Amino acid sequence: MMKKFIFIIITIFTILVASYQKVSAQVKDPQDTPFEETLEGEVVEILEEKEINDYGSLRIYQKLRIEITKGSLEGKDINVENGKYPTANLVEYKIGDRLVIYRSKDIQGNDMFLISDYVRRDALFILFLIFALLVIFVDKAWGLTSILGMGFSFLITFKFILPQIIRGSDPVLTAIIGSIFIILVTFYLSHGFNKKTHIAIAGTFISLIITGVTASVFVNYSKLTGFASEEAGFLNFERQGSINMKGLLLAGIIIGTLGVLDDVTVSQSAIVYQLRSVNRRLRLKQLYKKAMNVGHDHVSSMVNTLVLVYTGAAMPLLLLFVNNPRPISEVINYEIIADEIVRTLVGSIGLVLAVPITTFLAAFIITRK
Repeated sequence: MMKKFIFIIITIFTILVASYQKVSAQVKDPQDTPFEETLEGEVVEILEEKEINDYGSLRIYQKLRIEITKGSLEGKDINVENGKYPTANLVEYKIGDRLVIYRSKDIQGNDMFLISDYVRRDALFILFLIFALLVIFVDKAWGLTSILGMGFSFLITFKFILPQIIRGSDPVLTAIIGSIFIILVTFYLSHGFNKKTHIAIAGTFISLIITGVTASVFVNYSKLTGFASEEAGFLNFERQGSINMKGLLLAGIIIGTLGVLDDVTVSQSAIVYQLRSVNRRLRLKQLYKKAMNVGHDHVSSMVNTLVLVYTGAAMPLLLLFVNNPRPISEVINYEIIADEIVRTLVGSIGLVLAVPITTFLAAFIITRK
């Protein structure tokens, strides 16, 4: 049964990826497109290094010889200046550092090189490998299917949700459709094709609908526009206003809440089944009360977790307001702060309601004759 289910999931996944692999884009004349290229290289020699006095403050200046390891200049050496002009985040590079280099041309057609960042793929791959091995070691085969489910969520996001929004589709509708695929596939891959998972999926759907409605009401009531962040402004300018930014804010709330609902609904469904297996004489009301005793602790811890997650993500922003002379009533009125408050509280509402909804569904279904 499990093999047949995995085969069905792989088939659905293949069809979905094939259907949305091509993203529509405007075709530009190559002659009208300025030359740009991203290279990768390794620092092999520091040709010059000194400190420059810039109006009373010192900044590091380096002239580096870099061997290109990826791009059209692979195998060649280039010289790049670091710290020639003052910047907000000036980094001192060392021999052996692997860097991302932006290549362009000036008016005369000469090459211009600018170090844009470090190459971080190796560190990220090692971290993911440690995570994956731990999950598989602790959870065995179910850990492997959970990782496959996580990969499927990423693919749905990058192959369906984001391309459809870029095309101009309604962000909320796109997020809901994508969430349906994510819920069905990842829940069954992670928890198996059984009644417990069916109930968790039903509870998640109901809670997600309530979350979406609540988010829509309070985003409109709070007069949020979706333009609170710089990224939103850049995106709107680049896409020439073709994306509904308020809808994009709502879509982000829905998808963000979905990740938390998974844990809550599956846990509550499993608790009900475990209680019933221990004492089959428990009736609906008794089963619901006992499961909710555990659910209360779950809600308390998860709401706190949700608040801390958003706080951690917005830490630089919050630090700007620590010593702000403005009163707190004025600070929370700023849209960039109000966005996070609405996001946190709406997600918490969906989380809180998911516990009694899923618990009741599980207790009702399991006590039926």
